[in-house]
Amino acid sequence: MLLESIASPADLAALSYDELDQLAAELRTFIIETVATTGGHLGSNLGAVELTLALHRVFESPSDILLFDTGHQSYVHKLLTGRRSGFAKLRKRGGLSGYPNRSESEHDWIESSHASTALSYAHGLSVALAHKHELIGHGGPRHVVAVVGDGSLTGGMAYEALNNLGVANQRVVIVLNDNGHSYAPTISKLSTSLTSLRLNSTYLSLRDRIRKILPRLTRLGKVAFKGIDGAANVVREMVTPRTFFEDLGVRYVGPIDGHNIEAMESAFARAAEWDGPIVVHVITEKGRGYAPATEDDLKMHDFKLPPRASGAPVATYTQTFSTALMAAAERDERIVAITAAMAGPTGLLPFEAAFPHRFFDVGIAEQHAVTAAAGMAMGGLKPVVAIYSTFFSRAFDQANLDVGLLNLPVTFVFDRAGITGDDGPSHHGILDIALCLAIPNMTVFAPSSTAEVPVMLNTALELSTPTALRFPKTPPQPFDGLVGRGLEARCVTRGDGALCVLAVGKMADAAYQALALLGPAAGGVTLYDVRVLPPDPVMINDAVAHQRIITIEDGTRHGGAGTLMVSAIRSRAQELAIPFPTTRILGVPRAYLEHHSPEALLGELGLDPAGIAASLNRLLNDEAEFPGPIPEAPRPRFF
Repeated sequence: MLLESIASPADLAALSYDELDQLAAELRTFIIETVATTGGHLGSNLGAVELTLALHRVFESPSDILLFDTGHQSYVHKLLTGRRSGFAKLRKRGGLSGYPNRSESEHDWIESSHASTALSYAHGLSVALAHKHELIGHGGPRHVVAVVGDGSLTGGMAYEALNNLGVANQRVVIVLNDNGHSYAPTISKLSTSLTSLRLNSTYLSLRDRIRKILPRLTRLGKVAFKGIDGAANVVREMVTPRTFFEDLGVRYVGPIDGHNIEAMESAFARAAEWDGPIVVHVITEKGRGYAPATEDDLKMHDFKLPPRASGAPVATYTQTFSTALMAAAERDERIVAITAAMAGPTGLLPFEAAFPHRFFDVGIAEQHAVTAAAGMAMGGLKPVVAIYSTFFSRAFDQANLDVGLLNLPVTFVFDRAGITGDDGPSHHGILDIALCLAIPNMTVFAPSSTAEVPVMLNTALELSTPTALRFPKTPPQPFDGLVGRGLEARCVTRGDGALCVLAVGKMADAAYQALALLGPAAGGVTLYDVRVLPPDPVMINDAVAHQRIITIEDGTRHGGAGTLMVSAIRSRAQELAIPFPTTRILGVPRAYLEHHSPEALLGELGLDPAGIAASLNRLLNDEAEFPGPIPEAPRPRFF
């Protein structure tokens, strides 16, 4: 097999195009077999095989800087840069990250698991290399290349970077990997224009004729060619608005077959000589070479392993939210749903089908989504903004000043809250509680079971202030079968006053299981399912009467739920003129958590039932030692 002989990009130079085709087939087979075992991003990587081979044949990584946006299309890049053995534990501790990772290889420059950032990185790196006289055209031999998926061009940062690249005439090669089908169907007028252009037979025919004529032109004929070239531009203007990129000062080349290595090599080599920013528009097929992927609606973008648990399937938090939102929307026509290229993963596809005029997918543009929701709320609607917890940080300013400051009734729904695991530090949803609690008037709902989701969603929609509903990616676990109501906390077990446990969200179930591990000592423990933040005053009043208090959350413990509850307990103790109880806060440390299974990470953090039981036992015995931060993964050097 050719793949076994590839240890670095330099090994590609001697291969013929027939051998490259063979290697492309081997790469696809390897990726399919690996992802079928580990899970991971499949369709995007199958579509980028020839593209990545051509890039590494023309550019010399790591001297030439290759940036992938988003990084889920980088598996082939990893295979060509000597990391084949790491795929056995893809997205597991000790194995490869599912995205570029600076600690893995000198060929990885950014950890681009959030979209629309690579062009800004490219602008900055180009400036830095030019300053040091290392950039091509500025005294050096090096290139900066950004590989951008078409979905990334729905994000505002990408347009801001394009504008600056064009104004500064910064030398960057931009490869637009256009598969017409990003994580969700691409929401972009630009995408529609590009598709129209590349499929228009009139424009393509005229363009091809001009290219054939050009080599035969005499000196006199070249004058005439200017007129022909102008005619081609006129045709292009009839097909689509003047090329968007060129209006920004960025040269445009394409479209080019993204599965023709020779054609791409030629285009990349010419682009590398351009003295300024240039886009090479490449058309690829997502899921290429694997029929189940090409036939799938989402092209098997993210292949998930089937659950190992036996028995009847249990509805996930996402599915339960989807059902609850549909029911609420049937009752109230003011309810609208907004997402940022996450309609499928956040459970909004049924809503879109049922209420197409009340559904808005804004593309990868969380900031716009939040402020647009604020405008809808001003106009009397009840907007529900459903995104991943990790992406909320991208729109915090808008949530704070455009929603919070105006005290508008926007409901945020954060899917994948807490420790998510396999996708690494960029995807853990551990900041949403702390961010939301920093916004005055924001109410946060954290269900401990799926049964709480419709109750909390309906309560949130009834409030006239900003609200957030957060729930985890992990499957729902059996609890005591009861639910709370309104803005009240729920007392799950009543102890003798020795210890009060205030558990947030799914941590209530973990704490409930921990009590079973404590044995007789559990009789001294009062357990609350916190449910809502800011905390229920009745719960705080009860907690302060206990000798010891411990809070538990699966978000950051710095500025999170525990900090807020302990502050409320301190204030209440001062009001009552009683001693402040001994308190502990369990949560996620101030650290970037490496990719690993959620269960394993929670265990390392002491946030699984066994770890919580150990903490409860230590506190009951007045022992001071508590779990500290887990060891951080080695941080990379700068290349």
